[in-house]
Amino acid sequence: MGATPSRSCPYFATTVRLLAADKQVPTRNYIVAHAYGRITIQNVERYVRRNVTKLTHRHKSTQPVPWKMGDAQRDFIDTMVKAIVGLQIEITGHVGKAKLSQNEEQRDIRNAGEMVSAQVDHPISQAMLSAAARKG
Repeated sequence: MGATPSRSCPYFATTVRLLAADKQVPTRNYIVAHAYGRITIQNVERYVRRNVTKLTHRHKSTQPVPWKMGDAQRDFIDTMVKAIVGLQIEITGHVGKAKLSQNEEQRDIRNAGEMVSAQVDHPISQAMLSAAARKG
């Protein structure tokens, strides 16, 4: 099929100084990876059940009392599995992009990185601070 899946990322609004008028304008900073590929619909019950079992194990096995598909009634699981459309994605390409206020002065990039860091613990703040350091 010709669909192109991609994964989006959080955007962080920061404010940078306009050089001419010393005014503030909002900008968006992000790091993103896009994956491109072909999607195949897998409506085979065995495929869906196997993948739901793997996902359940991955996300529930670390809990103090891990839930397993066998903990639910069989007819309930059968009904749920039949309602799921399985998708298989063959990755054919990927690209990474970043916008980290790179067109701004070093101090503005650093200030924006520090502002993001003060608001939320996210890797983008460290990336912005590293970009500022490289620019210096």
